[in-house]
Amino acid sequence: MSGMPTMVIPAPAILGMLGGGQLGRYFVMAAHELGYQVWVLDPDADSPAGRIADRHLCADYSDEAALAELARGCAAVTTEFENVPAETLAILAESVPVRPSAAAVSVCQDRIAEKTFLKVHGLPHGPFVEIASLEDLRNAPSYIFPGILKAARLGYDGKGQAVVDDRAAAENAWVSLGSVRCILEAKLPLDYEISVVLARGQDGAVRAFPSAENRHRNGILDVSIVPAWGSVCLADTACEVAEKLAGCLNYVGTLGVEFFVSRGQLVVNEMAPRPHNSGHYTLDACGTNQFQQQVRALCGLPLGDAHAHSSAVMINLLGDLWFENNQEREPDWNTLLAIPGLCLHLYGKQSPRIGRKMGHFTIIGADSKQVYEHALKARTILGMTDA
Repeated sequence: MSGMPTMVIPAPAILGMLGGGQLGRYFVMAAHELGYQVWVLDPDADSPAGRIADRHLCADYSDEAALAELARGCAAVTTEFENVPAETLAILAESVPVRPSAAAVSVCQDRIAEKTFLKVHGLPHGPFVEIASLEDLRNAPSYIFPGILKAARLGYDGKGQAVVDDRAAAENAWVSLGSVRCILEAKLPLDYEISVVLARGQDGAVRAFPSAENRHRNGILDVSIVPAWGSVCLADTACEVAEKLAGCLNYVGTLGVEFFVSRGQLVVNEMAPRPHNSGHYTLDACGTNQFQQQVRALCGLPLGDAHAHSSAVMINLLGDLWFENNQEREPDWNTLLAIPGLCLHLYGKQSPRIGRKMGHFTIIGADSKQVYEHALKARTILGMTDA
């Protein structure tokens, strides 16, 4: 793909963003820094991105009038999350550049299509079977158990899935998930998890950020450590696999790829056609962050340097921290900010809820172990359990 012509969209053009969450908010900030304007389409009147955008179209993603307005006013459109209907992207693409494409997003937003794509392109993946009926579960091979039953669409942060030890448990779980189309994946022995966030331009140029080692709690990302503490060789291989995956998708934009390391082998878990939670460390530890790369790729600008100038540990801040003894209160940011190298990011969400991502903090420094120790201290200050 390298050497293909690039369509450059210069500032102060108007860019369109589908989605008004924190990822969209950081895109708006990155675009503004480069001199662009941004219109956000999101049905939430108080969305974090909509509140700082040049214009907020408060409408559903399938609203024909809003889509027509976005297409007329914007020079190019992107998205902040994979559950925007691919049909919406396809409609917009008829009159305005949309990156990533509807075809790429449609693969990422359906777990069966995603795993089939990996299989077809020879990319590492675990055993899986498609489940559309109880009969499919009854005919599933025995080696798939114990497994994880996941709804094919709309699941995230551990939602829409269940661990199933045997066939009977899988049948019960399928009914509890609404008897919808699902994928049943073998539950692999897990060494640890890593992710790669990269950007790919219209010309096929790729810049991958350093791999992050990730730890989850209740299905939600809790901690990302950069550089990953695991094998350097595996981290490099993960970047190579992620770059190949992006090329096979003919992807343009910022892409997150999550991996399991199982018995020392890399397995692609899932991919996200957008900036990724585990890439938030790039805001503080890299010369060019993942959102700036998203703007650059969308507008045909040269991709920035993706190397990290510091070690980093990123910690998610969930709405749980705002509650103590069933009373809502603001966490102790003052003490937290006294920790060396700590960078606090709050997303401007007005209503904390249990499990809701309200912000994150990143600690950066020269020594990875010391950075991690500072991160543990910060968790203690906030009353969080050790990572």
